[in-house]
Amino acid sequence: MAEERELSKDLGLLAALTIGVGTMIGAGIFVLPGEAAAAAGPAAALAFVVAGFIALFTALSISELGTAMPKAGGGYYYINDALGPLFGSIAGWGNWLGLAFATAFYMIGFGTYAAIFLPIPELLFLNPSQVGALVAGLIFIGVNYYGTKETGSIQVVIVIILVFVLLVFTAVGLFHVDTANLQPFAPAETGGWGAVLPAAGLIFVTYLGFAEINTVAEELKNPGRNLPLAVIGSLLFVIAFYALVMLVVMGVAPYEVVAGHGEEAVPRIAESLMGWTGLALLTFGGLLATASSANASVLASSRINFAMGRDRIITDWINEVHPKFTTPYRSIAITGVLILVFILIGDIEVLAKAGSVLHLIVYGLLNVALIVYRETDAPGYDPDFTVPLYPIVPILGAFLSFALIGFMAPIEILLSVGFVVFGAVWYVLYAKDNADPTGLLGEAIAPEDDDDEDDDVYRVVVPLSNPETEQPLVRYAAASASGRDSGAELVVVNVIEVPQQTAPSQLDLEEERVQRQQELLESARDTAEQLDVNLRTRAIVGRNAGDAVLSIIDDEDADHVLLGWAGPRRRRDVLFGSTIDPILEQAPCEVTLVKDPTEQPGDIVTLAGRGPTAPVSARRAAELSRTFPDTSLTLLNVQPRPDPDDAEDERSDEEERIDPQRAGEAAIEQVASAAELSPDEYETSVLVADDVRRELITAVATYDTVCVGTTGESMVARALYGTVPSDIVENVDGTVVMARGPDRTPRTVRQGILERLGLTTDR
Repeated sequence: MAEERELSKDLGLLAALTIGVGTMIGAGIFVLPGEAAAAAGPAAALAFVVAGFIALFTALSISELGTAMPKAGGGYYYINDALGPLFGSIAGWGNWLGLAFATAFYMIGFGTYAAIFLPIPELLFLNPSQVGALVAGLIFIGVNYYGTKETGSIQVVIVIILVFVLLVFTAVGLFHVDTANLQPFAPAETGGWGAVLPAAGLIFVTYLGFAEINTVAEELKNPGRNLPLAVIGSLLFVIAFYALVMLVVMGVAPYEVVAGHGEEAVPRIAESLMGWTGLALLTFGGLLATASSANASVLASSRINFAMGRDRIITDWINEVHPKFTTPYRSIAITGVLILVFILIGDIEVLAKAGSVLHLIVYGLLNVALIVYRETDAPGYDPDFTVPLYPIVPILGAFLSFALIGFMAPIEILLSVGFVVFGAVWYVLYAKDNADPTGLLGEAIAPEDDDDEDDDVYRVVVPLSNPETEQPLVRYAAASASGRDSGAELVVVNVIEVPQQTAPSQLDLEEERVQRQQELLESARDTAEQLDVNLRTRAIVGRNAGDAVLSIIDDEDADHVLLGWAGPRRRRDVLFGSTIDPILEQAPCEVTLVKDPTEQPGDIVTLAGRGPTAPVSARRAAELSRTFPDTSLTLLNVQPRPDPDDAEDERSDEEERIDPQRAGEAAIEQVASAAELSPDEYETSVLVADDVRRELITAVATYDTVCVGTTGESMVARALYGTVPSDIVENVDGTVVMARGPDRTPRTVRQGILERLGLTTDR
């Protein structure tokens, strides 16, 4: 049967905040101050606040919608689902083309900043900013086309750098503000107070980032809390930050001077304050900001394309995933062509307003969609966050979004009308015959069924990726689950990793990987039926397999996770981590790694030392011995040979402690007792050797399966100096089982980093 794939919930609050802040703290504050100053004078600072205030109503609405139904596709999904494909066509095209216009705007900004330091020539009818934008655009489109999971991983670093750069600029600028430059605040030459709303329309494009958070709502941890915090928090932060930066810019120099600098206003003002250092610092910030915004917009556009293709608003052909790069290459290529064409327009103001107009239409419709969901009492609509003062907030959100278009120039108003007509015509000519015409009433949104499983059930999570090891891993997990009085269940998980450019839902279009996942999980179900063990399967799509499995462990409240292991790690994994690292370090339950699992464990040996994980290892070994026929279990202890020069009287005083045979037997008895093994379940073996490590490796190599507890040393120490478990893995040809006990202590990011550097110890 077909497995319903889930999206890995591996994005936390910080990641969601940086998506919003990183997209908004971009070209808006680095490129638009000059244009805004020309449009409204010092009141441009107020225009940034007004535009943000209008966006805030939509931010509240999209937070409710996102917590009710976290869906890939963001605002488009809700409009199409609530209002039907006619408005879905308008919203989808608006979102897509709006992002293309905005990306072209960001790229022009990038080219402008690059031209400050690089000798970019004019080319035909293109100015240096356009030439730089085209080159940068080709690079960004190429990076997204070829794809990499790490494309979005540096977003946090970029945001921190940008905030730092702007804070330095603001702190220095505050000491040079001349309040005379802010008078009059709304000069008559720019239109007085009446210029504020048109200026707000111009700069509205800079507040698009908060909505991008909703496009990854399905991937958020605890979306009921984190989604509204990220959406509203990122917007409020950027509003306050923009207002402060703009007041400093306008206070340092007369607005005519700021306007005269055009797109280079911020770095040129910084140059007047800090000389070449200020120019270089803010130029670097501008390059980072415009690049970050452009990349985020290209990523978001593929999500919109996917959602439109899924709903048959456009052809699904556009969403095909590349067989090698696993990216929606057709979507990225078509969006890239649009961006390059829009770059040829070359006018920052035209591109900014085009992006603003199209998104204002979408935001207005999104607020209407919220009202429809509420008033129709839609099935499954149960948001964790609700907008305050309903229905005032969504009504104002819709009205202000549409009304702001009315304060723009006639050409922008005409653009908005023409675009709505285009969306309607597209619906009539194409979407009407292909898409579900019924909107909200056409498809009930079923809530997730609550799992009624007994909380006392012993639950083992089994991540699978290799068909060759699927059966033995399921059997080993079943051995761990067997004999539980409270009942037991296996949860088999397979994770398909996708690059940042691919919406996880798009894996429907990559048939080969999806089929492999289905076959693997179906085989696991067959194995469970043979063993008569309860088993559920979960098909996950995410960006990091380790984080995805951790999310499942938490969601299932698992007691044990058992997974296959390739053995010794590459050196780069020591510092940068591997898939198993986050599981081994952060899973709050028991963890078992199995290298080279086999259908029959055969003769099993477990190391009965004095370490804290020895009883866990012995318990795993006993579970295998009890479950599989024709097996034997030996508890092995190796003692160092006593130094013959030791004083005889000291040995006689502590004979039992010093005598290696008795010491080994005592250690074995202690481990067996802690593991709750009966004496008839195992044999004992105590060896005495001059070189304990060498003797141990030699001894265990004669068994079919070796069970050992994980080490407590830091990662770097293990990599540099080696450990007994790692020596066993490298020198034993048979199956190796490594186990550790549960750790319910919350682990922070900082702790994980310190451990990776070898500055702290594991459990």
